[in-house]
Amino acid sequence: MVDKTLDCIGLFCPEPVFRTRLALDELEKGQTIEIHADDPAAYEDLRRLAERLGHEVVSIKKEDEVTIIIIKKK
Repeated sequence: MVDKTLDCIGLFCPEPVFRTRLALDELEKGQTIEIHADDPAAYEDLRRLAERLGHEVVSIKKEDEVTIIIIKKK
């Protein structure tokens, strides 16, 4: 169960990173966000963003051309 879902389909770098950062700022500690992005750079960019901010990457997977990442705010 995720607390928030963010649709970044059709957006390209750096927009998914900016939107994810803003959404993470709105979450409380312990809450999770699921991001859907089809930018080829999203897989690495969003993983690195979470790690740089000290949050936990709960899961990350690719379904066709879409990256789905779940981040837990620490």
